[in-house]
Amino acid sequence: MKITTWNVNSLTARLQHVLDWLGADPVDVLALQELKMTDDKFPFDALREIGYEATVFGQKTYNGVALLSRTPVEGVTRNIAGFSDESSRVIAGTVDGPGGPLRIVNGYFVNGQAPGTDKFDYKMSWLRALRDWLREELAAHPRLVLLGDFNIAPEDRDSYDPVGLAETIHHTTEERHHFQALLELGLADAFRLFEQPEKSYSWWDYRMLGYQKNRGLRIDHILVSQPLVPQVTACDIDRVPRKWPKPSDHAPVTVTLA
Repeated sequence: MKITTWNVNSLTARLQHVLDWLGADPVDVLALQELKMTDDKFPFDALREIGYEATVFGQKTYNGVALLSRTPVEGVTRNIAGFSDESSRVIAGTVDGPGGPLRIVNGYFVNGQAPGTDKFDYKMSWLRALRDWLREELAAHPRLVLLGDFNIAPEDRDSYDPVGLAETIHHTTEERHHFQALLELGLADAFRLFEQPEKSYSWWDYRMLGYQKNRGLRIDHILVSQPLVPQVTACDIDRVPRKWPKPSDHAPVTVTLA
């Protein structure tokens, strides 16, 4: 079973990329972030034609998340229970997987802008609420996958310039503490379960030849609960779509479960 996360940075602009990519690599579940469209604009029919049903939590202009699945998604919830939020950032649902049901939690984490800003404070509050809610989700669904655009580079090796960017957004001690707190709930970073090439990133700035110079960050993650760790056989970043015309600035990340 293959499960993928991909921040498409506008599904309106990148729908054909999604269709082409799924045609070449028909994963079982595709979690999308930054749809930048309302539910009524979502291309349900185009995706249904290639075998995917969509569960959507859209928003005009900004944010928006979706789960595309080849099998039904049950028990769908939207956003973090008990946390008041006007942004469409989280969608969760349960699918059939190898060994039993899988809870999939797809998140478009808060960017945070810069330390010391109101947006950074919102990010810290959101991350605390996410952790507390996930503790309950894990108790109810021990076989859980948390994936999405985390907007956090958890280690120095996840940044092209860890010294120059130290304590800037995505690199702060506070953000990394929250990432570690998620792992301490009983989650594992699927990408780091394997030996990976150096300078492996999932996001590159459009500016200053960011992709061509590999000035990137690994901020798109897939965390798996401990009962799933023995089933993980691979976790890879697919850089190919980043080379396409008018690409998203993010690349798909896929975990494979035996």
